[in-house]
Parts: sequence; C-alpha cells; structure tokens
Amino acid sequence: MGSEEDERMGLLFGLLWLFGSFLQGAQSQGVYASPTVRIVHAGQACNVEEEQYSERVYTIREGETLELQCLVTGHPRPQIRWTKTAGGASDRPGSSTLDSGTLRIDNIRRHQGGRYYCKAENGLGFPAIRSIRVDVYYLDKPVITVHQSDDEPKEQFYFERTVFLRCVASSNPPVVYTWTRDREVIAEGSDSGVEIYKPFFTQGETKILKLKNLRLQDYADYTCIASVRRACGIRDRSSHFILNNRTAPPSVKILLEDPVVANPGETIALVCKVVSGHPPPTLRWLRARDEDLPKRSIVKDGTLTVPVITDDDGGTYTCMASNNVGNSAKKSISILVRGLRKGRFWITPDPYHNEDNIQIGREVKISCQVEATPSDELQFSWLKNGRPLKSSERMVITHTDPSVSPGTTNLDIIDLKFTDFGTYTCVASLRNGGIPEISIDVNISSTTVPPELTVPKGQSHLTVLEGETVDLQCLVSGKPKPIILWSRVEENGPATAAEPVMPDGTAQMESYDGILRIYNVTRKMSGTYRCQTSQYNGFNVKPREALIHLVVQFPPTVEPVYTEVRQALGRAFSLTCNLLQAYPARHLQYEWKLGPRLLTVGEFTDQTHDTSYHVKALNREGYGEYTCDITNEAGAGRCTFLVTGKAYGPEFYYDTPQALWQNRPQVYGFKLQWTQMEPNAVDRILAYRLGIQQKGQTRWWEQEIPIGGSIQKGQLLTYNLSELNKPDSYLVRLTPITRYGEGDASERIITYSAPANPHLRNFLCGFEEDSLCSFSQDKSDEFDWTRHRGAVEDVTFTATSGPSADHTGSKQGFYMFLETSRPRVEGDKARLTSPTFNVNPASVSSSSASSGAAYCLTFYYHMYGKHQGALNVFLRQKGPVLTDTLVWSLTGNQGNQWRQAKAALHPTTAFQVVMEGVRGSGPEGAIAIDDVSIKEGECKDSPPNNLRSFASLPSRYTLLLCITQSLVLIGWPR
Repeated sequence: MGSEEDERMGLLFGLLWLFGSFLQGAQSQGVYASPTVRIVHAGQACNVEEEQYSERVYTIREGETLELQCLVTGHPRPQIRWTKTAGGASDRPGSSTLDSGTLRIDNIRRHQGGRYYCKAENGLGFPAIRSIRVDVYYLDKPVITVHQSDDEPKEQFYFERTVFLRCVASSNPPVVYTWTRDREVIAEGSDSGVEIYKPFFTQGETKILKLKNLRLQDYADYTCIASVRRACGIRDRSSHFILNNRTAPPSVKILLEDPVVANPGETIALVCKVVSGHPPPTLRWLRARDEDLPKRSIVKDGTLTVPVITDDDGGTYTCMASNNVGNSAKKSISILVRGLRKGRFWITPDPYHNEDNIQIGREVKISCQVEATPSDELQFSWLKNGRPLKSSERMVITHTDPSVSPGTTNLDIIDLKFTDFGTYTCVASLRNGGIPEISIDVNISSTTVPPELTVPKGQSHLTVLEGETVDLQCLVSGKPKPIILWSRVEENGPATAAEPVMPDGTAQMESYDGILRIYNVTRKMSGTYRCQTSQYNGFNVKPREALIHLVVQFPPTVEPVYTEVRQALGRAFSLTCNLLQAYPARHLQYEWKLGPRLLTVGEFTDQTHDTSYHVKALNREGYGEYTCDITNEAGAGRCTFLVTGKAYGPEFYYDTPQALWQNRPQVYGFKLQWTQMEPNAVDRILAYRLGIQQKGQTRWWEQEIPIGGSIQKGQLLTYNLSELNKPDSYLVRLTPITRYGEGDASERIITYSAPANPHLRNFLCGFEEDSLCSFSQDKSDEFDWTRHRGAVEDVTFTATSGPSADHTGSKQGFYMFLETSRPRVEGDKARLTSPTFNVNPASVSSSSASSGAAYCLTFYYHMYGKHQGALNVFLRQKGPVLTDTLVWSLTGNQGNQWRQAKAALHPTTAFQVVMEGVRGSGPEGAIAIDDVSIKEGECKDSPPNNLRSFASLPSRYTLLLCITQSLVLIGWPR
C-alpha cells in the first residue's frame, strides 16, 4: 500500500510541478530565442503546394503581383533578408518592393521565377532560412513556320513534295497543341496524307504537321491552337496560316553596289527590296556583331537612311526578310567612311648592318605608316625640303600592297651623302580627294641621332607620402625624340598574381615629355616603373629603357578606429590598440591619452603588434574618450575608445500574443514588453523613461517606470499602456536610466488594427475571395490552411486530396483545406484566425455579466480518411491577458461528406474565432471547412461536440480542471 501511496504522491507532485511551470512560464522570463522563419503568401497565387519535404511551390500567372511575407519569431527581433537563387532579391527588374519582411513584385515576369530564400538572424544560434519556389505561368502566341521539300529523288525509290507546318509556343507549364484545317480538328490517323508528330530533340516544345505528297485539298487555312489547359486561368492562344500554290520563301536584293563609300557628314540610304515570297515578307535591318543601328538612322519601307555619317557608322549592314516560310533571306552590304588615321614614322639606320647611328656612305631607310579607309584609295608622295621627290637609283620609294591596312611607304637612301641631309616629308592622301591629307616631317642631318634614356640623378629611388602627387621622370635625348612608354615591372610574387597595372588601370601609358605624373598616390602604387622608348616616331632600334623604384610611405593602420566601451563603476578593464600595417614599420611609438591628459608612452619592438592600457578600478573621472596614437615617419594612426556608463537600449519584444485589447468603445490598450540588452554591462538600471507620441503630433507624453532590483539577462519586462485613442498609431520610446544618467533609447510603433465588424451581428464567409474575409494564418503554428476548390483538372479526389466540391456541391466553389501529406508529421497544427469582433454592448447588458454576450458559430466540416486527426475551435478573447477557450472539438473519420457544426460563444470582450486542424497518424486525413458564420444570439439547436461547460473558463483554469480530473482518475483524495 505504501508503494502505491508513494506512486500517487509522486504523480500528484508531478502534476503540481507541471501546473507551477505553466504559471511560471506565463511570466515569460528568459525569452531570448534564436530565430524561426516561415514564408506565407498573399497576392494572386494560382496554387500553392508542398514539394519534397519542406519547400513550397507558389504558382502565379505572369503579369500578376507576387507577394511573399517572411514571418519570423525570436528575440531580439531578427533581421530579415530576401535572396534569389540566381542573384540577390534586388535583381528584380520592374516595380518591386521589400519592406518589413514582405517581398512584393508587381507585374511579375517569367525570368523572375525561381527559388526565393528568406533569411532571419538575430545573433543567437544559426540563421533561420526558408525557401519557396515561384513558378511563373505564361503562354506566348504560337508561331507557325512552313518548310517544303523540292521534287527530288529520295534514295532513288520515289518522288515527293512534302510540306511541314511547325508550331512553336513558349509556355509554362508545357503547352498542348491542336491543329485545325478550315476549322476542323485534324486528329492523328484521320487522314493518311497528314502526319502529326513531335521531333525527339525538342522535348515537346513544338508540334509538326506533315503534309505528304501535297494534294489540292491540302491548300487550306491552318490554325495551331496552343493551350496550357487553363492553368492559372490562361486562355488558349492560336495562330493562322493560309497555305496555297503561291506560298514561297522570301528573297531580297539591295539596290546598291557593295561597298558603299561615303565622306564623313554625307547621308547614306540603303535600299532593300523584296524580290519574291508569299505571304509578303517583312524587312529588318541589322548590324554586324549585334551592334545597334546608328541612333540617327531611320528605317522605312525597307530603306535604311543614315544622316551625317561618321567613322563609327562604318561597317556591315544586313537586310533580312522573313515570312515564316523556309529560311529567312539575307543580303549584306558594307559602308566605308573615307578617312586617314594614325600617321607614324620610324628611321632605320643601315637595315643590312647592326648599326644604331646614321653614317655617311651607308644606307638609311625612312618608313611612313597610315591607316586609310578605303585602303585601296591610299596614296603616298614624298618631298625633300618642300620639293617633290621621285624614286631614283639612290632614292628608292616603295609602297606596300594597297589592300593591306595600314598602308606603309618606305624611302631608302642608298650611300648617304652630305647633300642628302634635309627634311623629308611623307604625304598621305586618298585618291578621290575630299579628305584632308596627313603630312609627316622627318629630319635627316648630322644631328639625327638615336635616342638615349637616363634618369636624373637622385631620381631612381623616390619616397613619397600616401596622398601626395609625384613625378617620375626619364630624360630622353636624340633627334627626333621618341614617345616614352611607361609600364610597371612585375615584382617577385606568386605565379597566379595579376600583372601590375598603371595608375589609370591600363597596362601602358604614353608620355611625350618623359614625365609620368601620379596624383593622390596610394600604397598599392609602390613598386618599380619602367620607362621605354617607342619604336615609332623615332629610331627603329632596340628600345632604350630605365627603371625607377617608387616607395609610398603611409601612417600606421590600426583597429579599432572607434569603439564604445560600456563599464560600471569600480570595475577593471583593458583597452587594446592593434597595429595592422605601416611603412616604414621601424621606430614605431605609441601614446595613450584620456582627453588631453597623457597616460603613458612607449615604443614598439619588432615582435609586438599591439599596445594595451589597463584600468584597475573605474571611477567617475575615468569615463571619457581614450585615444592611442601609433606613429612612424609618415604620420599617426589613432584608436579611439569611448568609455561610458550609459546603459544599452531595451529590446522590444514583438512576439507578445495579441498585445492589443479593448478598454472602452473609443479607447484601446497595449501590452508593451521588452528585455534589457546586456543589463550587467553597466550599473543597475533604476528606471525607464517612457515617451509616447501620437501619430501626426509633435508633443511627447513622458513618465518614469521605476525598476526594483536587478534586471536579469533575458528577463521579460511588461508595462500596460492604456487610454490609447482609436484608431491612432503611437511612437513609443523607452530610455533606461542608471546613476550614470540616461542610456540608449529604443523606439517602436504601436498600430491599432480595427476589427472587421465593430459590433458583430451577422458574419458569413464562404472563402470565395482571395482576402479570405480577413481570416489570417496563425504565425506560431507548423503549417497553413490552403484555399482550395474542386474544379481542378486531372485530380482524383481521395482522403489525401480533400473533397471534390464545396459544401453546396459546387466544383467551382472554394473552401479551406488542410493538406496532411508529407512533410507534415503527426501532431502538426494549422490555425486559421478570424478577424476581431467587438462585443455588442446591448448583447452584454441583456445577458448575465458572467456569461457575456451570446453568439452562435456555425460552420461545415469535411473529415475523411483513416488517419484523421482533430478539428478544434477556440474562442480567443482579448484583454490584458489573452485567453483561448476550447468551444468545439472533433476527432476521427467522419466519412466522405460535409457535415454541419455549431458552437455557442459567450465573449465578454473583443474576440476572435480560431479554427485549428491537427494532423493525425498518417497522410490520409485531409480536413476541410466551409461557410463559417457567426450570428448574434444563442444557437437554436444544441449542437454535438459543443464544449459549453468550458466556454466561459480561461485556458489557465481549463488546464487546472484537467489536472483535477486527472487526480480523480488516480483516486486522489481518498
């Protein structure tokens, strides 16, 4: 007996402990929690279904509005970010918004489909991530193309003339094609002369109508109808083609000879004409390499007009004709804009000997090069001292092939004499004129010498401070002076390192005076620079070069640059300043200060990379700004530490269940809850200053909330705001106060959401509209109810798919449906919450104060399947404490039919109705509800499963009643 008594006592204390834990949990201490996230949908979805184990597929029609909401829990309030598989969610062309966790894309396009991720993180645990795949449905107008074979022997057995009509339409989901001839559907096998097939390689993206051995009856009006079977309400689309004996592919011609040569500034008109083709082809002008047509160009009736032509307008242009019969016809023509560009010269001393200097009695060659358009019009002439020069035995003039660009002319002076000294001029022109000539002067004399390159004394190694301007100079001598080319020398580093680039980002820069000027020098510009003579506009000899080493000094880079340190009085702490980088890195010194007061100085060793300052016990004079300056020859880097006793800001708690409640008809209240960030970092918080500002007003109402005792990390603090005017919103500000003074303030907005029916009399919802009559999905359950209807093609209705019609028998009518197949598991709950209703004061006064107002809830339910769970209905009453009271419940298989249920409601304050579905032991347990109504007054018929005995008890007392019943079952007390 003793053992049995001990067992009962153990069970009793276990139940009492459970009850005590429940009451203690109601105080909501230690509410820090890592984030959870759910994605719910709004907007204009065609269908939402579960795929695989956890992902939803959201189907939407192209052009509609996508709206996805990321619902998060967790404290502190998580930060929310949306991303997309192929790029960030910001990669959304068109009108789209991302606000408060809601992703909205207006006029969604097909390329915006894909997998979207919602990520929530608050610094606790791992970030929470959920995804949803958006499937955009669309159907383009089909395109019919016609191909025909010529009369030719096929494997030497027979002759045939076959016509292929191919229909192609872009769509999602896959398209279904139907062919008609003169409005009669062509079925496969109905005509031996017609074959309908899908090529293997197209994977069903097209359907071909093959007309074998073309007959007179095959000349007809053909229609291709593309359909996605009304998915997302998308209507069928069609295209027509009339096949007759005139049907032919296009051909075109251009009424100009190729190429067209024009001077800059002229107007060019390219005329393209259709030679043949039926239906009449359409003409387009294209440019090579998919370049855009000139902005000034005009296309009309196949003629492309380019006014005021420029060099950039030159190139190849193509006229393309298409009529969907055979292949498109193309003709191309080139526009050559006449001009001369890039004139250069070089001198080659004695081409047949390795000489760098011009010598009397030896040969010297002068070369001149010019780019010309058109190249075959390029012509050269030579002058000596301004007089024409002709080719002779000692003055040999040669030209390269005119078809090769750029064109080059050479003047070979054989057996150079003193009388040959002078100025030689190369003149380049175009044969037909109209373009300015290019003249290049080259002086040949005793002073014509090859270049020499040197660096001024003391300029080979330059040291400069970061941010300054520096000139790198190479002195060039010789006549003529060549252009100097500057580049950077690759330092010894990893083989995979990128080649160093010049300050302007290029690999090479030109200088005519030998000076490379670099503005605002950075540390990345340190290194070796090469100056080199060019081989054009000078001597054609081995390039001369020189090197300059540039060293950029910069002050120490340190961290942290600025940080705030929160400390309570009397505590010890350390401040550390870290050295990241400096040049030069020798003789580094540091200096610590508090405000202007010097604290300590010192010098770095080769092994140290940081310096610290230690405070043994913080006093009031120890608060302030600490600085650590680390210096070298180039300057100083500073770490700044603001040591303060300010408290961190409070963290508002956003997961308070139904924080709003109704005080009086025009007044509401709000349960404000928060935790204190790092309460032990500074002195104890004595009070909070509460500020309230009504929306649209400038005045603040303030009061203090005293705090007794210490606040623990994660402790949930509560303060009830009352006398708030409906329907205004309020900005609430909380500021912690310690003996140091005011801390950081935090703000949030409180918004009043008006009930759907201020004083309810009759409410009826058949879920026929997308708004669901303002019903909403609960944020704290495991999955959602889905709006569904029976008129879904190709679906066999079973215990997993729900009823085949709404409760009236209509297959077009909607109802709310609970999908219980994977990934759902036993015990998962889905809650659907009604809008908020205010109690009619007349109803309360006409009934007893204890029972509250009287309303009758009526709805229809469908619970079919061997794995049925439960359907529960709660009355949710709003007040300082939210209460959920079970008023109706049913479990088990109720057959493949709709049934009616009623429940009496007796609320004493503003209320909602919560419909809760619970998943059973397996997938065959779909639940559906329809036509929910709430009417003022008692229910006329006493409905079954109505838990009237619990209707007026708050949920806490319901739990206590359950515990009492459990005690009776175990025989306590005796």
